[in-house]
Amino acid sequence: MGPSDLRQKVWDVCLYIQENLYLNRPDLEVGGVRLNSALLMSLLTALCQGKALVIGEPGLGKTTSAEYVGALVYQFPLGALWRAEVSGHPEQTEEKIIGRPDLGRLNQGEEVVVWSHFALLPVKIVDELNRLPETKQSLILDGVDRGNWTYLDDAIMNDDYCLFATANYADRGTNTVIAPLLDRFDVMLESKHPGANLAYLIAVQRSRALALRHPRLEEELRRVLSHRIGHEALMTKVDGACAEFGAALAEDFGIPSLFREERAEIRTRIRSIPFGLDFNAFLRFTVAELSFCYRFGQKRTNETCEEGCHFTGYLCGAVNSCISNRFPASAATFAQALAWLLGEAEVGIEQLTTVLPFTLAHRIRWKEAALAQAEGERRTDPLEIFMAKGAVRQLHRRYSEQHDEIKAALSVAGQRVEGDAPIPIEGDHPLYWEIRRDLGEDLFGP
Repeated sequence: MGPSDLRQKVWDVCLYIQENLYLNRPDLEVGGVRLNSALLMSLLTALCQGKALVIGEPGLGKTTSAEYVGALVYQFPLGALWRAEVSGHPEQTEEKIIGRPDLGRLNQGEEVVVWSHFALLPVKIVDELNRLPETKQSLILDGVDRGNWTYLDDAIMNDDYCLFATANYADRGTNTVIAPLLDRFDVMLESKHPGANLAYLIAVQRSRALALRHPRLEEELRRVLSHRIGHEALMTKVDGACAEFGAALAEDFGIPSLFREERAEIRTRIRSIPFGLDFNAFLRFTVAELSFCYRFGQKRTNETCEEGCHFTGYLCGAVNSCISNRFPASAATFAQALAWLLGEAEVGIEQLTTVLPFTLAHRIRWKEAALAQAEGERRTDPLEIFMAKGAVRQLHRRYSEQHDEIKAALSVAGQRVEGDAPIPIEGDHPLYWEIRRDLGEDLFGP
């Protein structure tokens, strides 16, 4: 299948979900296309093996939207995904999430792990993550980050997977999601209320999700996953059942889905798209404002900026913590995936500004003054995403005013690194200071 055919197939999956399964309003325009941001980011999550945190009110499709995307991108019948989901609650245990000892083999003196369906299946869904106590959220840290799941002295590694976690808004039964776990999610998105008219259609129309059920294959997958065989051999059997389900979807209902080989080809093509100069410069520009500190060299959670700092007007003056190295990786991956979906020859600033709010919203720790200023404003997004979108607009405005100078400064720095000796270009932005530091200047000495 050629690149344009693969891209069209992904669009067909997106449109089928949008028109038949996850009815919601478009709230985002990119490349001249109007899309629902939750559906788009969920689709990109599945395509590029990402991790998404889906927030929203109860009953607005957080979990079901992830199930629909997982069912069609990974070709799993819904029943198999339901069986593999992990529910967040205070009594949740490592044995229910990851695996347990095979008691029969243990009685014979052998340590053999019976892996959970959650650990084994490539589509992983954690329902109501913030109902897990903070002490138990660490159970899934490494798995969320790298797809590695360990129990006793055994481990499995998922080489083809995506992960969705849902979270209701805070109430008496929820807990704070710990910062290390939050940072491991590539994007945060909200499953919004669809509006009164679409809500009515959801209520009165016969659900078309029944087409995504397949009791025989669901039972076959259950039996396959109970086999005590090597992980690679097990996943080969799983892939066979999934391919059969995908063929049945196409033949019986005309529903598009992606085979494993197609997912692999899509990821190869996504990774081959080059990053443009403006993408390169603007992402560095963004990281600099969220990590640099005029007084202490970098932002630190336990250090407070002084009043009247030289860079007070930049984002570094409005945030409490330093952005992590996972952030630019998430932004680059999702912007690259979006560029491929839109048929772009390179990753540009439009794709980057589209994904930035969703890769930033859960990672920024705003100062109280910034939160207080934003809380009362009119908005249609949750506060975290609203503030992240505002931050991206600020960043883009500042970058647009000096993008030529910034790209020139980066070019000169590159020449210096390669042995030439042009004078570094100076400017009044944290990125210029970062360039000078990288060239060996001591900006914070006595």
